[in-house]
Amino acid sequence: MRNSALVFILCCLAISLYGQQGISKSWVADLGNGTYKNPILYADYSDPDVCRVGDDYYMTASSFNAVPGLPILHSKDMVNWKIIGHAIDRLEPDSVFSHPQHGNGVWAPSIRHHNGEFYIYYGDPDYGIYMLKAENPSGPWSDPVLVMAGKGLIDSCPLWDDGGNAYLVYAYAGSRAGIKSVLAIAEMNSEGTRAVSAGRIIYDGHENDPTVEGPKFHKRNGYYYIFAPAGGVATGWQIVLRSKNVFGPYERKVVMAQGNTDINGPHQGAWVDTPMGEDWFYHFQDVGAIGRIVHLQPMVWKNDWPVIGIDRDDKGWGEPVAIHRKPRVGGNHPIVTPAESDQFDSGTLGLQWQWHANPMDWWHFADAGTGTLHLYSVPVPDDYASLWDVPNLLLQKFSSNRFTATAKVTFHPSAAISGERFGFVVMGMDYALLSFQKTEQGFVLSQNECLQADRGGKETVNEQVSLNDSTLFFRVSVTPGTQCLFSYSTDGRSFHTLGKPFNAKEGKWIGAKMGFVCSRPVKNNDGGRAIIDWFMVE
Repeated sequence: MRNSALVFILCCLAISLYGQQGISKSWVADLGNGTYKNPILYADYSDPDVCRVGDDYYMTASSFNAVPGLPILHSKDMVNWKIIGHAIDRLEPDSVFSHPQHGNGVWAPSIRHHNGEFYIYYGDPDYGIYMLKAENPSGPWSDPVLVMAGKGLIDSCPLWDDGGNAYLVYAYAGSRAGIKSVLAIAEMNSEGTRAVSAGRIIYDGHENDPTVEGPKFHKRNGYYYIFAPAGGVATGWQIVLRSKNVFGPYERKVVMAQGNTDINGPHQGAWVDTPMGEDWFYHFQDVGAIGRIVHLQPMVWKNDWPVIGIDRDDKGWGEPVAIHRKPRVGGNHPIVTPAESDQFDSGTLGLQWQWHANPMDWWHFADAGTGTLHLYSVPVPDDYASLWDVPNLLLQKFSSNRFTATAKVTFHPSAAISGERFGFVVMGMDYALLSFQKTEQGFVLSQNECLQADRGGKETVNEQVSLNDSTLFFRVSVTPGTQCLFSYSTDGRSFHTLGKPFNAKEGKWIGAKMGFVCSRPVKNNDGGRAIIDWFMVE
């Protein structure tokens, strides 16, 4: 008995120390010897863009319908990154985004620093191009301003020219605009808050660069440069356009492609220079269920053209690297990684968590006094078919292709409601979960799955057990190939597999996510709650 108690105390201490340390147990890109391995972020930071201010680097990425949106990450050495905030608290209009809008909302952003302020531009394919700004990248950020209204306007990036003129390059979403594979430039006012001219198409990629999109605007040595991906998210390449005139004509060159590597579709990202004069490029790789993960490539200039990656046989364009020396930035910087585990002791949700739609403020309560997170049950929508329709999914990204996530949860359902449940879920267009419910016979835990949730699929129960305990430890183990195995424990030591293996599936333009839901099938004016002691990824 004494040995069991000692083991339990040591486990609790290890969990506490792990939460304080905050370094991922799943993936660390910094190899600790002056080199790094790709991806530098083995998580779904889709469409990344990066800017440098002095010795600091700031990244943002697409967030689509997730709230808060537009994550802001910070790094001192370009390899180790930490989440420091979000630029958007809620999406507008609320009448639309209070319901899940899978794949809509915030598409590929750009981040720039101009006149002492940070600017982010992004396209919402249904409304147009927005801008928001902040003096401090961790916030607060201004409310988004609609710079250019229009269906299908996406992937925008500003350029403030040497003479003070401001321009905006952007692409088109064929699903809304009726055209794609072209890039356009519009003039803006000097504040960057409003387009003052109609856009002009400056490049047509239909012949050589189908689905050209994601442009990033730069100026160097008298040339205007547009970095842009083409050829499709999972299969494409990176091109660069250049011209001495902002509206062209532009020359075109491939600067990076997969070549003989296993990095498919290496494109869409950010050229960043360092104070010591080096050039680097961030891009993503689409790896299916995990999403679009972030790589860092060396970059050099040859004859006023960039070459990204390593040009091994002098062909004029580079291939991605797997391992490389770290950028020379000066100083010694500690290993840091984006937040994953959470002890819920700060009184606020950790920055890694996002809702599936605009939340109501009563959906959760982060109790700093007890170090717990309370999730209150939310009535399911009137048109409920599955969790695909539920806004109160509290989720975070997969942290790599191999990890185990465990949570300690106590469920307090309402005695007046039948069918109220807590779920520990892996979410995507297919999803699976451990579903914990109180029935007339007691607590029932089941492993459920829903295939083709995006097409109206229904949940099925793979296996269920009856339990007397209201406190359980939930676990999902993810292996390469993103196969997920669910298990549970009543004591935190012995875990029992429940159900069958589940193959995680990506969501709409995003990777699979994991987290929680607490719901009830009726719209009465009160319900139960789940209390989450901790969530640990290792």
